[in-house]
Amino acid sequence: MTPGCVYLVGAGPGDPGLITVRGLALLRGADVVVYDRLVSPELLDEVSPDAIRLYAGKAAGSHSIDQAQINALLVHHARRGRAVVRLKCGDPFVFGRGGEEAEVLAAAGVPFEVVPGVSASIAAPACAGIPLTHRRLSSSFAVVTGHDCAKARPAVDWSRLATAVDTLVILMAARTLPHIARELVAHGRSPDTPVAVTRLNTAGAATITTTLCLASAGIDLEPPVVVVVGEVAALGERLREALASRCECRRMTREGRRRRCARRT
Repeated sequence: MTPGCVYLVGAGPGDPGLITVRGLALLRGADVVVYDRLVSPELLDEVSPDAIRLYAGKAAGSHSIDQAQINALLVHHARRGRAVVRLKCGDPFVFGRGGEEAEVLAAAGVPFEVVPGVSASIAAPACAGIPLTHRRLSSSFAVVTGHDCAKARPAVDWSRLATAVDTLVILMAARTLPHIARELVAHGRSPDTPVAVTRLNTAGAATITTTLCLASAGIDLEPPVVVVVGEVAALGERLREALASRCECRRMTREGRRRRCARRT
């Protein structure tokens, strides 16, 4: 790792096994790790005991540290010749403020590298057995935020998105889904359109499948959740039955490692 450099590393959507090989190597060699709230504790176990760990977690209405302070920390430690890993959930450049941090680093003359991660917008549907594209059902999808949809001037134009793409993937919408569902129906999406709401964590995924009409009454899953709106959402109910459980996959992975080690010895 280069001293005085910041690495914007995507940790993936929760499962520690979904970080990239490059990301894990950087994490193990870092002098400083600035990490988010949803980063798996198992990943933090990979950090050197000599490294500085700085928590920068955020939740709705509760920030342990604001973004300006995070930016200042990255610049501060890099200028002292330290290799800094900014460990972010999902992918650094997908609703992770990685772009803002990169701008600050560039303006400060601090070298940085972006290490992509698996975004929850892709991982959550996959874990729920939902293909975002499907030859018969979906040839397009959009990823949007549902965080500010109830504002007077929301960032997302639901009137245009309602029928512009086959599949909508909505992040940060646990509280605003009823409003979004009503907006989509009001602007031409069928009230019978399937909706899947998935909550990802280190233990796996929990999914509720409903329709836009029923989603307007709310859901019973705590954030963070990923919402999929579109015909592909209905596939998840069938495909989840055939999906291998996470625990079974991990058992098979461990057994594979043991067999490889036995062959080497």
